[in-house]
Amino acid sequence: MLSAFLIRLGSDRYSPKYRESGLSPFLLECAKQGKTGRFEVLSIERAVPPAEVSSRLRISATEHSVLVRENIFFADADPVHRVTTYIPWVIAEGTGLLNPDVGHPYGIHGILEERGHIMKRQQEDVGARMPKVDEVGYLQLPPGVPVLDTVHISIDQDGTPYEMTRFVSRSDLAGLSYEMPIE
Repeated sequence: MLSAFLIRLGSDRYSPKYRESGLSPFLLECAKQGKTGRFEVLSIERAVPPAEVSSRLRISATEHSVLVRENIFFADADPVHRVTTYIPWVIAEGTGLLNPDVGHPYGIHGILEERGHIMKRQQEDVGARMPKVDEVGYLQLPPGVPVLDTVHISIDQDGTPYEMTRFVSRSDLAGLSYEMPIE
């Protein structure tokens, strides 16, 4: 049985005000919405990045220059997101990012901060599409249900993009919420 909708709190999820919670952004979102969050690691590998990743992270497209982490995120028993995270190898090498349990209470972002990359901005591009065959299986999608495809880029204090994550989310179980100042 499917539980209620989970809202991804796009503009608030990475706020430093939550460091004391000891929860990663996803687990904090679940807790705020009365759900139990967890994830399953599908793979962790060093790879040659796809062209989009190479371009957005400004890394080599011909070398094994990126760490790729693939996970399924669950809210209660429901698979809500298939998440693929790309981190430049020069940042990831020798860290807990190479392990299924990264060993940091704030998840991968805690490790990235320890490596000197403090998120000062984020860019997110969101679209909707029909799921790929493997996404139907991983997300247990009923026929005809599209996915939200969100590409997140973390940008540090020096203006350097240092992490790209693609969230493929069930559109029948997930939503997005952003609050931003008007400049």
